[in-house]
Amino acid sequence: MTWNIYLSGEIHSDWREQIMAGATEAGLPASFSAPVTHHEASDDVGVAILGEEPDKFWHDHKGAQINAIRTRTLIGKADIVVVRFGEKYKQWNAAFDAGYAAALGKPLIILHQDEHAHALKEVDAAALAVARTPDQVVSILRYVIDDALPGYTDTADPAQ
Repeated sequence: MTWNIYLSGEIHSDWREQIMAGATEAGLPASFSAPVTHHEASDDVGVAILGEEPDKFWHDHKGAQINAIRTRTLIGKADIVVVRFGEKYKQWNAAFDAGYAAALGKPLIILHQDEHAHALKEVDAAALAVARTPDQVVSILRYVIDDALPGYTDTADPAQ
């Protein structure tokens, strides 16, 4: 089985690349998908395809609706959803993706630094794991997909 993993959230760092590289290095049977991470393209898709809007609200609304087609479809197909909250910006879209994934019953891994623990307590409560680094996410994936726990050797006799 190839596991489908959706990587949602912050677009200003290389956390996605770190997770994908770690999964590849570990030889995990996983494919990855994500929202459109080119900020301007994501913001302007609605008006680029459907026509200009003089009001910024409707400009953003058109883009959000088209982006939602991708997001909802890929989250729906995902076996695991990872949502990263970055250090800057209020990432309402990431919170929405986490809630949507939780509502669908998708296994959810949240990734954020310690200083956001209080602000994200409700999101964290819906997750099955809360990680602080991309390496921790890769370790979770290794354990879940390949039953591999780093540094653990099972010396018990299976016959007992």
